[in-house]
Amino acid sequence: MATAGRKRGRKKKKKKIKTMTKKITKLTKKFKATLQLRHQHCTKLIPHLIAAISSAHSFLLRHDLHLLPHQSLSLESLISSSSSSISNIVSLLSLPPPPPRAAPPPRAAVTSPSDDDSLPGCWFQRFLIADSDTLWAETFNLTEPSFTLLLRLLTPSLSSLSVPPNYALALTLYRLAHGASFSAVSRRFGIDSPTACRVFYTVCKAITENLGHLFELKSDINRVIVGFGWISLPNCCGVLGIEKFELGGDLLGENGFLTVQALVDSEGRFLDVSAGWPSTMRPETVLRKSKLYLGVEESKEYLNGSSFELNDGNSIPQYILGDSCFPLLPWVLTPYRGESNVEDGAEMAFNSVHRRGMQLVGTAFGRVREKWKLLARKWNEQCIEAFPFVIVTCCLLHNFLIKCSEAVTDETEEYPRFEEFPVFDGEVDESGKKIRDALASHLFRVSQRE
Repeated sequence: MATAGRKRGRKKKKKKIKTMTKKITKLTKKFKATLQLRHQHCTKLIPHLIAAISSAHSFLLRHDLHLLPHQSLSLESLISSSSSSISNIVSLLSLPPPPPRAAPPPRAAVTSPSDDDSLPGCWFQRFLIADSDTLWAETFNLTEPSFTLLLRLLTPSLSSLSVPPNYALALTLYRLAHGASFSAVSRRFGIDSPTACRVFYTVCKAITENLGHLFELKSDINRVIVGFGWISLPNCCGVLGIEKFELGGDLLGENGFLTVQALVDSEGRFLDVSAGWPSTMRPETVLRKSKLYLGVEESKEYLNGSSFELNDGNSIPQYILGDSCFPLLPWVLTPYRGESNVEDGAEMAFNSVHRRGMQLVGTAFGRVREKWKLLARKWNEQCIEAFPFVIVTCCLLHNFLIKCSEAVTDETEEYPRFEEFPVFDGEVDESGKKIRDALASHLFRVSQRE
């Protein structure tokens, strides 16, 4: 009986396996038929896709001067990614490779201004021939007269380059303004990518070395102090804030960033910039390691002017407003957090003015990111050591544009900021408290008169 039962069981299993095999075979045939139809369909579509990409590439070559930079860069990126996708599909379908896309004529490297004639396909040469004021502003974020002035200031520092100074400066401004890759700028300026990289960092270095005087904390402090009269802040020498700039990769962790400390005036100019501090460093440590701190506390070259006498007999030394993440010092006045010895109205008056002042820092950084798009995205390049110099370069260009009376961006626009840094919770400086209390009482009296 047991043997008969096992036989019946084996027959049932055999039948079930046979049924499953038939089903799998049927589905496999159906899948192959479908795949063959799709293969045929893809084979028919690919030539049309290649033709469309070729037409887009031809359009880009013919009209690159008539397109806005972000339009030409987007189209260029789309053409490149589409070409790669088609090549991958062709490889998967085991089709013959598509014909190579027509490339622009080869461009010889620029070695001197006299070599320009050998570059018929160079975009920048055609740009110069077009000679349009509107194109200058849209392409390089400054007018031709300002470009010429900047070029004159930098040319002595660019003699070691293998390209003319005007090519080098234009290439650098284009990359900063639009976040373009080295391959993108190399195609536009008729050089290879490694040369474009060297040119870019050389020009950034030249800007930091030749325009450093535009950080005017020491050279034009009287103008700075007068400028803060619009919010009734006597003897104020700037507003100190801190900003994050994101990094790609995992060098400083998954969400790593560089910290930049900056002092700005009432017009949004940068008076001092300390860039490149790792995200693991607390703001108060950044402050104490910065040139600004050393210049006040040790060398005494900053904030060493006379005190301002208030109507109540108190005197206010030169000071700056500082974000709440910084310690309260005699020369860094941070907002009240409920620990004051002054009446509530004075505390509110000070914090209200302090908030208005701190907006200057956020606006200045927001305008720099908006103007120089390379800073608006994560820095993914291997040379992380160069990033702080690029940030300082953009801050100096921001000041340069203000100096040239060029609008940096829309004056009414508001700029989002990264999340705030933690509030400083260390020891409070008693001298700093007394100075802040005296200033708070002064601001309260002023608010009562308005």
